Amino acid sequence: MPVEDPLEPVRSRLSAYVPRRLPEAGWVLAGVLVPLYVDAGEVYVLLTRRTESVATHKGQIAFPGGAVEPQDGDALHAALREAHEELGIRPEDVEVLGSLDDVSTVVSGFLIRPYVGRVPYPYPLRPAPQEIAEVLGIPLRFFREERNLRVERVGEGAAQRELHFYDYGPHTVWGATARVIRRLVEVLS
Repeated sequence: MPVEDPLEPVRSRLSAYVPRRLPEAGWVLAGVLVPLYVDAGEVYVLLTRRTESVATHKGQIAFPGGAVEPQDGDALHAALREAHEELGIRPEDVEVLGSLDDVSTVVSGFLIRPYVGRVPYPYPLRPAPQEIAEVLGIPLRFFREERNLRVERVGEGAAQRELHFYDYGPHTVWGATARVIRRLVEVLS
């Protein structure tokens, strides 16, 4: 009897999901890759901790990705190009499973378009030392457990918004990265 691929439910849900797209005007369009891999039958999310020397989001936990450049054509190509530049993941080694809702970052002005992709495991990652301080593999089930999500409200009145946080060991996943993960969990539930 063949063993079921642990990523099949992810593939199935994402193939049926229509992501919400926001108007691009006034934003810097960026693509990020939400890399998933399977180790010993368990699905992991591959994240990075940015160095303190990068231009934006210093020291934060993030997905590989960045602004769409003229040679990219679209946000998916930007996400795959950046995953290659930041981690050495070749675009042809990524199985794109689908996309999630656009996420905007008010402070830095990015409109992030996330793409979920399967990466083979083990993979010979080559983190770019000027951009990536650390590579993290966090089990997807950690993010699916509601008790691991912390929500804080900031701002007043109509400007009030929720910030999501996941504390994993010494690391805190928050901001746009946490919102993307939260949406992935909602789509999979």
